[in-house]
Amino acid sequence: MAFRDQLRVLVVDDMSTSRGLITQALESLGIRNIATASDGTSALKTLEASPAHLVISDYNMPGMDGLALLEQLRGGARTAGIGFLLITGRAVAAVIDRGRALKMNNFIKKPFQPADLKAAIEAIVGRL
Repeated sequence: MAFRDQLRVLVVDDMSTSRGLITQALESLGIRNIATASDGTSALKTLEASPAHLVISDYNMPGMDGLALLEQLRGGARTAGIGFLLITGRAVAAVIDRGRALKMNNFIKKPFQPADLKAAIEAIVGRL
């Protein structure tokens, strides 16, 4: 069984269209075990109920942005080791530097191609 068949991914984005595009890209890579959340708070609840190997999160979300979600994940005993991929349209140094300080595993800039997503994921979890 390939690792991509076992990989559990949580996609977090406040825009349903973006969640759909990311999910579609993951499915095109053969990843099928995908959950979604529309904000950071519901993402944390989802992870409590069903742990994931990787969180793919938008940066710009109301309430709790992607880096605030990452900070919460890194502070939790059960979630500290989850891989984290930030997807952002604001790939400015301040955002990326803060993400790295919070132990973000990788990031990609919007808009992205499925090949970009695959490379970013493989840099975190290994070959799919």
